[in-house]
Order: sequence, then structure tokens, then C-alpha cells
Amino acid sequence: MWETIKNGVHHLWTRIDLLIRWVLFSILSGILIGAVGSLFVYGLQHATDTRAEHPWILLFLPLAGVFIVWCYHVLRNETDSGTNLVLSAIHSGENIPLKMAPLIFISTILTHFTGGSAGREGAALQIGGSIGHSLGRLFQFDEKDQHIMIMCGMSAAFSAVFGTPLAAAIFSMEVVSVGIMHYSALVPCVVSSLVASAVSHRLGILPEHFSIAGQIPDFTLISAVKISLLAALAAGVSVLFCVALHSAEALYKKFLKNPYLRAGFGGVLVILLTLLVGSQDYNGAGMFIIDRCFAHEAVPYAFLLKILFTALTLGAGFKGGEIVPTFFIGATFGCTFGNLLGFSPDLCTAVGMGAVFCGVTNCPLTSLFICFELFGFAAMPYYLLAIAISYMLSGYYGLYRSQKIMYSKYKTEYINRKTH
Repeated sequence: MWETIKNGVHHLWTRIDLLIRWVLFSILSGILIGAVGSLFVYGLQHATDTRAEHPWILLFLPLAGVFIVWCYHVLRNETDSGTNLVLSAIHSGENIPLKMAPLIFISTILTHFTGGSAGREGAALQIGGSIGHSLGRLFQFDEKDQHIMIMCGMSAAFSAVFGTPLAAAIFSMEVVSVGIMHYSALVPCVVSSLVASAVSHRLGILPEHFSIAGQIPDFTLISAVKISLLAALAAGVSVLFCVALHSAEALYKKFLKNPYLRAGFGGVLVILLTLLVGSQDYNGAGMFIIDRCFAHEAVPYAFLLKILFTALTLGAGFKGGEIVPTFFIGATFGCTFGNLLGFSPDLCTAVGMGAVFCGVTNCPLTSLFICFELFGFAAMPYYLLAIAISYMLSGYYGLYRSQKIMYSKYKTEYINRKTH
């Protein structure tokens, strides 16, 4: 009996010691990455505001692309695969160089400054993953604990940049292997996410939030059918976005072997497309367009243009994220759907954002939580239904080719395959 008690006390103390260890390192990670993430947001805001005041800066986009390629060449990081490298490091132990953080930091701001269509969260994931991995090596963690530090850093960066600590904590555990949650990283991801959110808020970065105007429709059979239709179509849009991104990259590499030519030519294409459209609404991240959607203002084909702008930008070698463009695409598509059916366009905007995000990331829990944090809990049944349908119908497509689908979306079957 006493031996059992002694062993129980020993195991309890071991777990408490592990908890204290991870809490301390997670706090350190959250503070450091929260500060870097806040600086990153300020840089993006200043770059976007400056370009808005001086639209002619767009003409320097091809030069910016060439400069970005040159920077990666000089630092011998030409094979950098961005967020895919971060995910691969968790799967297979690949090294994430610390130089990834400043490279993606500067190149993403430059992409936004000169008018490339890109987001910020994907870049934040790379910054956080790079710093987290470096901290793990600095403190001589073993390989498995270094993987946890990568996820910890990803959560901190996502939380700092977008202000959604709940979704950020879950995202890094869910996105790596679809069908498996890496709960061993739960405490580090939660603590670092909360700390980074607090740091960014303290430094003046306000969390994103959107208000659904008016009364949310009652969840009835008819409204459920309408939202189900929206979710099914949003799943198709998410597949279209993934195919466009991957196809654009492949076509650039097929016809333009030289990366400098790819970046320069891609920049020229984005400039010509911008002149053809007649506005810079589709350059940069486009968060202000999402705000318009909640005022029921959306160009019916806006989601298609954003897909095209983003594919041309990222496929050419410019740097940035895909998540804010995903929100833009989902919001404009959802608003258009709501306007056409005369069914609560602002609710459809919110549902569209969540459904398309789920379709491209294959992360239903994160998608649900991000809807709660961005729009509130009142429309929960709509988010829940739409995300479930989008997750199923989007198939095995995804933004990140290194993401693994461990279990089938359709059967209780282990498949262990990558997205396409």
C-alpha cells in the first residue's frame, strides 16, 4: 500500500514538474513571439496605409518580387517552402532555420507594401514556428519536445497577429495531422497563445471582431437548408482556391525556370490585372472589403478576383499568408449568396468565412472556434452545420501540401495521405 502511495506521489510530482517546465517555456515563447508578432502587424499596417496614400507604389511590385528572390538566394534559403516546411518539421524532424523568421517578416511586409495579394497569418505561422524551433534547440530539447515548441510558437504568432487565442491554441495542434489532435502540446499552445494575445493587446494590437447586424434568423428547417447549400458551395470555392494556388505555382515554374523572371513577370501580371479591374481592392490583405460585406456590400465576382490575384502573387514567389485571402473569399462569396437569396447577408458572410476557412485548412474545430471569437456565439448552429458540411465536401484538398490526412473524412479508416 505504501509503495503504491509512494509511486503515486512520485508520478504526480513528475507531472507537476513537467507542467511548471512547459508553462515557463510557453510564457517565454508567448512574450517573445507576441512582441515580434505585434511589430509585424504594425509593419503591415504602415505598409498598407502608405500604399493606400500613394497608389503608384504598386508599380514597384515586380522589383519587390525580384528583391525577395534575391534575399532568399543570398541567405541560401531558395528551397524554402514556407508553412509546408513548418509542418514537415513536426512530421519528420526537418530543420527550420531561424533565418526564416526575418526573411518572411521583411518579404511579407514588402509584398503588402507594393500591392501583392497575400495575408499575414501564414507568415506569422512561419515566424512563430521558426522562433519556437530555435528556442527548443537553444534549451537542448529532444526532437519530440522541439516539435511541441514549434506548435507552441505557431499558436503564439497566430494569436498575436489575429487576436483569436482560442482558435490559435487549437489550430497548431489540428492542422499538422488531420484526424489526430496533438494533445501533448495542449498546455504549451494554450499558455503561449494567451500570453501572446495579452502582449499584443498591451502593445496596442486590437483583436479582430465583426458584428452581425440585426437579429439572427431562427434556426429552422428552411434556414438550415439554405445554410447547408451555402456550405456546400463554399466547399467548392475552397477547392477552387487550393487548385488555383497550386496550379499557378506549377505553371510559373513550368514556363519560367528562372525565379527572378517568375517574380518579375508575376508582379507585372498583378499590375495589369489591377489596372484592368480599376481599383486596388484586391491587392494586399483586403480586410476593409470584409467590413463592407457586413454592410451587405459585395461585388458578386469579388471572390473569383481575389482567388486570381492571390494565386498570381504567391505562385510567382511573393511571400505572405493565405488565410486572410481565404477570409476575404469566404466573406464576399457568403455575402453574395445572402444577397441573392435574400437571407441575412451578414450571417452568410460570417458562415462563408468559416466554411471556406475550414475547407482550405481541414480544421473544423479551429474553424468553429474562430467563428465564435470573430462573430460571437449567437449563430452557433449555423457555424456548426456549415463547417461540418464544408469539411466533408472539400475532400482531401488543402492549402498546405505537407499537411497529412491521417484518417478518412468518410470512414473510420486510417489512410495517412497528404493533401492535394
